[in-house]
Amino acid sequence: MAAYRLLIKASAGRELERLGTKPDRVRIVARIQALAKDPRPHGCEKLAGYSDRFRIRQGNFRVVYLVDDQRREVIVFKVGDRKGIYR
Repeated sequence: MAAYRLLIKASAGRELERLGTKPDRVRIVARIQALAKDPRPHGCEKLAGYSDRFRIRQGNFRVVYLVDDQRREVIVFKVGDRKGIYR
């Protein structure tokens, strides 16, 4: 299976920079990078109301992303604490 191209929106990049502690950010970045190999890893959940958006958990944080299988892209939209990510 060929790898997907990983794109991170500028707003998601800024959210990532403001998150928790450095170890938290390192784990989240590793989890995001793993999406390039497997965009639907074990534990990912499809978001209600969308056909192509998913979320993954990393501790108390969530990553919301879109998978475009035709273009072989994963686009990260939001990164944040589980309390406010879906607002």
